[in-house]
Amino acid sequence: MSIKVLFFASLREQLGQDHSEVAWQADLTAAQVWCLATGQARLPEQVLMACNQEYCQGDSLIADGAEVAFFPPVTGG
Repeated sequence: MSIKVLFFASLREQLGQDHSEVAWQADLTAAQVWCLATGQARLPEQVLMACNQEYCQGDSLIADGAEVAFFPPVTGG
């Protein structure tokens, strides 16, 4: 029972990894996945996230076997 975690763009560079895996547990939220995967106390405010390739919020519940991705906000130019 696990969650696949992906990091993109500057987050990948800051963390020094492009993916991780965390153990699934009941009532696990996307924000908690971030904390488990990075060892950080909380999810930074500007980080976007997706569960199974659909945008989600920090309080979204994550199912066993899901893929959760974190990436910085996209800006245009």
